[in-house]
This record gives sequence, C-alpha cells and structure tokens, in this order.
Amino acid sequence: MSDFVQTAQISEATQMLNRLRANMRLTIRGKDEVIEQVLVCLVAGGHVLIEDLPGLGKTTLAYSLARSMDCTFSRIQFTSDLLPSDVTGVAIFNETVKDFVFKQGPIFSHVVLADEINRATPKTQSALLEVMDRAKVTIDGESHPVGPPFMVFATQNPVDYEGTFPLPESQMDRFLMRLRMGYPEVADEREILRTARGGYDAIAVNPVVTSDEIIALQALVHQVFVEESVLDYILRIVTATRTEVEFRAGVSVRGGVALRMAAQARALTHNRDFVMPEDVVELVTPVFTHRLALARQTSDALEERRVVGAILKRILAAVPMPA
Repeated sequence: MSDFVQTAQISEATQMLNRLRANMRLTIRGKDEVIEQVLVCLVAGGHVLIEDLPGLGKTTLAYSLARSMDCTFSRIQFTSDLLPSDVTGVAIFNETVKDFVFKQGPIFSHVVLADEINRATPKTQSALLEVMDRAKVTIDGESHPVGPPFMVFATQNPVDYEGTFPLPESQMDRFLMRLRMGYPEVADEREILRTARGGYDAIAVNPVVTSDEIIALQALVHQVFVEESVLDYILRIVTATRTEVEFRAGVSVRGGVALRMAAQARALTHNRDFVMPEDVVELVTPVFTHRLALARQTSDALEERRVVGAILKRILAAVPMPA
C-alpha cells in the first residue's frame, strides 16, 4: 500500500495547492488556466517556457509563484554578452585558503527566471542543459547541486527575431511545458489598471507553503497510479507524431515520459490518485508543441505553434481514447 497515495496525503496536497492558487490569484488576474498549468509543472518538478509578447505578466507570474513559497528567487536577464559563468558561477582563487573557491551564480535558487532566454548565445544557453536535467552544476570537474525544489521559468518573445538565437531542440526538450499568457479579459484588465502599482518588486505576497512541503508534494507524483490503457494511449499519441508527414521529427522518448509525469501531476492537482485519459488530452498541446517542428517553413513562431497545435488536435481526434 505504501506505493500508492494515501487519502490523507491527497487531502494535504489539495489544501497546499489551494493556498498556492489563492495566493497567486492576488497578483495574476483572470489567468486561472495558466496558474493551473504552472502548478502542474511545479508538482511534476519540471521547467516552463513562457513564449509571449512583452508586458503580459510573464515575470510577475514567476515572481508570484516564488514568493508564494518559502523559496529563493533570482532573475537572469539574458543578453548577447552574457557568459556561462554569469549563470552558473565561477571558481575564484582565495588567498586565505590558497585554493580555488566556487562562487555560486544566480542559477542557485529555487525558482529562476531566465528572461528573454533566446537573446543569449548558444554557448550561454548550453550552461542550462545540465542543471535543468540533473539539478546540478559541474565546474572544473566538481559537481554542485541546486535545490530542491528547483524550477526554471524561461521567457522569450516569439515575434522579435532581431538579435536572438533560437533554442536548439536539446534545450527545448528540457522544458516540461511551453505556455503563453495571452491578453487578459476586459474586466480583468480594468482591475489591473485600477490596482497596479509598478514592477513585480512592488508585489507584496506572503509565503503560504514551505520548500519542504513542495518537495513532499513532488514526491507524491510518482505514486499516482497510471493504468496500462492510459500508458498505451500516451504511446499511441507519441507514435502518431513520429509518422506525421508534416513534422520534421516526432516526439522523443523524453517527451513521452514528460507527458506521463505531467498527467500524474495534473491528477494530483485535481484531487485524484489516478490518471484519467482527460489529463493526457489537456496536456498534449503544452507538453508537445515545443518538441515538434514543421517540415516546412512558416512566417514566424506564433504561426508555427498554431499549425503544430492544429495537427496535434487532429491526432487526438484520430487516436481512440480508452474507456
């Protein structure tokens, strides 16, 4: 029985997630769906890429989550002159001890905002590969663990390509989901205009959960039950992307595992200890769109994302859902 989530654990997880939702809604108005998806990423222990126009609340979203937890937060502004050591840290010779001492970079935080990540050079982007995959940084042959919990929020502008370096597939594959904020509804934007007081530093949000509670919550995900028919359903969807002629390549094995973990996390955020096919359907688009590229050229990233999303909907309609 210890391999399955207990009723008391589900109840505690629900209370914790409700506190996080309520706290984030104090600053993120009218974006409940985005908050839910971010919480799924958090519970699954994944990273999120938010691709949208400037000024829509991407930084505020990351800050609100970090401040809702008793966790550290750092923001890295990615630019073309940013060096890998500016992200990970560097070994400095200490005259007192007559040896090199590692000085941690801003990546050593629980929640890291990588702002405009595609403005850094590929060399600097690659500094995130190891830490996003294994939660540790290797400098001069010595490993330095980060977190837990550890979550990277990366943002990029999908329209402005001048002075940018597109993320390679290996880097995109490190993100559990790619999300977009979108414009708020009129009533929500009116409230934002009435109450907004400046940048995210002016936001007063108190922690409602501890880092230890988040770690315990993430551990529960692996105990959420996934029935064999649901696993087969995930596999059929993944296989369909690999035979789709409009895709340059299908979803990787890592992508299939990411979908399963995200579905387990969504079940937990919905007060369940088992995955339903509906969990898979809801997550296919945010988990798979950034892992797929079209075989043909499109006008911009927004257009490609729209086409990829339409193809994924077609695949979902064609693959039978288990009872």
